[in-house]
Amino acid sequence: MSTLDTTHASQIATPSRLKHFPVSWFSVIMGMAGFTIAWRRAEHFYGFDFGLSAVLLGLTTLAFLVLTLLYTAKIIKYPAEVLAEISHPVKLAFVPTFSIGLLLVSIAYLPFLPGVSFWLWVVGSTLHILLTLYVLSSWIHHTKYEITHLNPAWFIPVVGNILVPIAGMQHASPEISWFFFSLGLFFWPILTAIIFNRLIFNVSLPDRFMPTLFIFIAPPAVGFISWFTLTGGVDAFGRILYFIGLFFTLLLLSQFAYFRSLKFFLSWWAYSFPIAAMTIATFIMASATGLAFYSSLATGLLVLLSMLIVMLLIRTALTVVRREICVEGH
Repeated sequence: MSTLDTTHASQIATPSRLKHFPVSWFSVIMGMAGFTIAWRRAEHFYGFDFGLSAVLLGLTTLAFLVLTLLYTAKIIKYPAEVLAEISHPVKLAFVPTFSIGLLLVSIAYLPFLPGVSFWLWVVGSTLHILLTLYVLSSWIHHTKYEITHLNPAWFIPVVGNILVPIAGMQHASPEISWFFFSLGLFFWPILTAIIFNRLIFNVSLPDRFMPTLFIFIAPPAVGFISWFTLTGGVDAFGRILYFIGLFFTLLLLSQFAYFRSLKFFLSWWAYSFPIAAMTIATFIMASATGLAFYSSLATGLLVLLSMLIVMLLIRTALTVVRREICVEGH
């Protein structure tokens, strides 16, 4: 992966840059893993077997290992900075991107190496429930949160639990998957309501957090995928989840000109996983219903997702080369 090769990793790992290496880098893994899973679903749907998803899985795994090594180095060398990050009212929401990365890579590995998928799932789901408990405890017993700290990234810690059943139904008792799904489903409408309250009745999000609006797509899209995995079919509730996700996709894509005008930040990766989730959900609808509409829509979303990932890789690589990232204040 061009943005995370050894040359760039060594540049990032210089003392001052490592100190400011953000945990939000793992949102790259969410995007790349989602992209990998989407292409695997497309290959299966169209009967192609040219191995692109396997190549993407290798690149995603390499990126995940490099980022994990870099963040581990930060933990060892700058523990105070890490503690500040996990207690920060805004940055805290991005800490579970690591456990979600594990869960998504587990899903990506499931068709190729089920044994590897199992252990990634065990570690990812265990870590994610611990982080969920930590984040919720922080929210309940807070002395620091203000309405301006609220943004759609707050979905990540608790609603991310909806991901667990996608691989979990293959690895453990269905009861475990239903537990995680229920937890995520309960907190999704609660967070939607309070985040919309913040968006409508308070000052606008800072530009660097505007891309997180795309996270609104993820809960219903992932919820649909998880519900399909749990129940084995597309029923009325599944359709409700899917169409909510489709509406948010249309709403946000209709504002393309606005998002295009924003300055590039690492938060731009928030565009990637939600679109990937909606692409995967649409391929499932196409397979389940046999309707040409969903097939065409899935293809269009896959093309959009592929263009988006290429653009994000290029912009991220340029930012790394220019040393505009992993600096104080970013």
